[in-house]
Amino acid sequence: MIQHMVKEETKKLEAKVEELQQKLRTMEKQNMFLQLTFEHANDAIILFNKNLEFFQVNNKACELFELSKDHLLQRNLYEFLDLMSKEEVNYQEAQLDRLGETENELILRLDNGNVKFVEYSAVRNPDESGLDICIIRDVTSKKNMENETNKSKQMYHDVFNRAVDGIVVFDKEGFFIDVNPAFCSNFAMSKLDLLQAKLDDFVEDEVRYKVEKIWLLLDKYGRVRGELPVLLHNGERKRFEVTITANIYDDYYLAIMRDVTEKRNMELQLQKSEERFREMFQHALDAIVLVDNFGNIMRANPAASRAFELPLEELEKSKLQQFVQKGTSKVPTIIKEFNKKGEIREELEFHMPNGQKKLLEFTANKGIIDGYNMIIFRNVSERRKMEKDLRESEQKFRKIFNNAMDGIILWDDTCTIIDANPNASKIFELSREELMAQCLKQYIPMERIEEMKHLWNQCEENEQLSGELCHDYGKGPQIFEFSAKKNVVEGLHMTIFRNITEKREMEDQLRKSDTLTVVGELAAGIAHEIRNPMTALKGFIQLLQNSMEDGQYAMYFDVITSELKRIESIITEFLVLAKPQAISYQQKSVVKIMQETLDLLSAQAALENVQFASHYEDQLPDVYCEPNQLKQVFINILKNAIEVMPKGGTVTVNMKQLENRNMLISIKDEGLGIPGDKIKKLGEPFYTTKERGTGLGLMVSYKIVEEHNGTIEVESELGKGTTFHINLPITQAFKS
Repeated sequence: MIQHMVKEETKKLEAKVEELQQKLRTMEKQNMFLQLTFEHANDAIILFNKNLEFFQVNNKACELFELSKDHLLQRNLYEFLDLMSKEEVNYQEAQLDRLGETENELILRLDNGNVKFVEYSAVRNPDESGLDICIIRDVTSKKNMENETNKSKQMYHDVFNRAVDGIVVFDKEGFFIDVNPAFCSNFAMSKLDLLQAKLDDFVEDEVRYKVEKIWLLLDKYGRVRGELPVLLHNGERKRFEVTITANIYDDYYLAIMRDVTEKRNMELQLQKSEERFREMFQHALDAIVLVDNFGNIMRANPAASRAFELPLEELEKSKLQQFVQKGTSKVPTIIKEFNKKGEIREELEFHMPNGQKKLLEFTANKGIIDGYNMIIFRNVSERRKMEKDLRESEQKFRKIFNNAMDGIILWDDTCTIIDANPNASKIFELSREELMAQCLKQYIPMERIEEMKHLWNQCEENEQLSGELCHDYGKGPQIFEFSAKKNVVEGLHMTIFRNITEKREMEDQLRKSDTLTVVGELAAGIAHEIRNPMTALKGFIQLLQNSMEDGQYAMYFDVITSELKRIESIITEFLVLAKPQAISYQQKSVVKIMQETLDLLSAQAALENVQFASHYEDQLPDVYCEPNQLKQVFINILKNAIEVMPKGGTVTVNMKQLENRNMLISIKDEGLGIPGDKIKKLGEPFYTTKERGTGLGLMVSYKIVEEHNGTIEVESELGKGTTFHINLPITQAFKS
């Protein structure tokens, strides 16, 4: 029983084994088929492990990567993906993880540097073996073709859109299908408006026959070229060179239209210019000849016939050299320079057939008309003579102009200085260039400009305008006497002027001196006539005073005596003016004299609320002077200083020694100051700024200082006070 069961089980096992063997054979056949399919597939098939290392590859994979199977199985896919960004590679790998399968493209760079574009289809771990299967197809050729196609399309679009000439595609009815930007610009319309138009819309009736001819030629030859005038919608007329090709694709036509409007206009202008040249050539006042490189005159105008004293027919058979004296040294130099530069401008003496000699100025240009050289002649004989005369005249004028004793300036209608002679530069202490950079108005006070303009406009063509001007250009007011003449040359005016400041000062000094002389003579007479009765009055008043009892009328006598002393003081000052006093000069300390004067006037100063402030330089030397007279000068000036400060103030006295062995004494008050026009009059006889003054005090002071060979200068500023500067020599000999 057991054996039977064993046999039965054995039979089942054998049947099972047979079945399994049958399945194994089937699987082996399938495996062989798959292996053959794997090895001989048209696409590369690759098995990758989880690190994208090559696990198994077919022959196409080896061909794709251009490596042997052994080498490829030692590599990693990442090694061939360096042309792709890391982000793109990671994205594709993440997509495979998420979906389990994916299709995409890769860019491979092989070891030999070749670049391949591939499409792949990948499945993640299909049989749970841990391997990914990937089928890869080389699409490099396809990509290259696509790129070339894209490049061609892009190139077409670039040419179409960037072409300088207008390009238009239209159908058999003439309706525009497409236009490029240049065409839109040429027709001054937008693309949208043009695509709703047709060619006939821009052609006028009188030239419509040209369009009909274009259609006939297109039907016959499929290509036509010509010119087409158009009228744009904005009213502008243009001409286009047109090249039309038929049936470029479908039933459309391609036309290239070049705007030749400007070109045709230029050609028309050139034609007119040539006509004008012919007219100018024939009617020109200057002689014009065309010569070849050997000097043969090929063509000449009527003016040349007159210039060379020959009929035109004979002149055009002549040679240029026959009019120049043989052996003229200048000729070879002119020819050499002309051949070198191709142009020249010169002068040369020409000998005419009738024996006449002419100095001709000529301009020559090489090969500018039909290969011939053009020479334009002008007779300058008369002009050169005139220029010589003018040059001589200019030299004469320049000598007079430069050596004139007075300043002379030439100026135009805008008052700009055109020229100035050396004396003008000397007077204004400016160089000629600096003067010419100035305007005449800078030397005329504003208040006189309008007056001068009116006088100048009223002035006749050859009339002179004279007068005086005062100008301050840095060294104090200067007085100028001027005489201006209108249009000495057309548009050029001349002004002659001289500085008369010193002359005016001398006249003022002379007038002052004459006044002083008259005053001195008058003073001597008055002093003489008054002093005698004054002596009698003083004597009898003293007797009368002594005869009175107990000081009766003492106040009256004091007043009379005081006034008599004042009259005697004035008479004494008159005598100072009248004649030199018998004085003796001594070496005295001016500091001591000044201090005594200040002490003398301190009481009067205190009454007027005035203080004295003195500043003396150390170790001041003694001055050779007349002490009493100097004291009189100081008293006069200090008393004036006290009187001009009714509300009180300070009188400042400074003394110092100057480098030129002079002593400078400055007395400054804090009064109201003196206007500039009145300062000049100080020291004149009977001129005073005080109500009860006589003007004799300062006049005597000026005279005393003058006797000491010194000077008095006054510096004043309104509202701030006045300073008297007394400059005295220390050792200089004095006037007797």
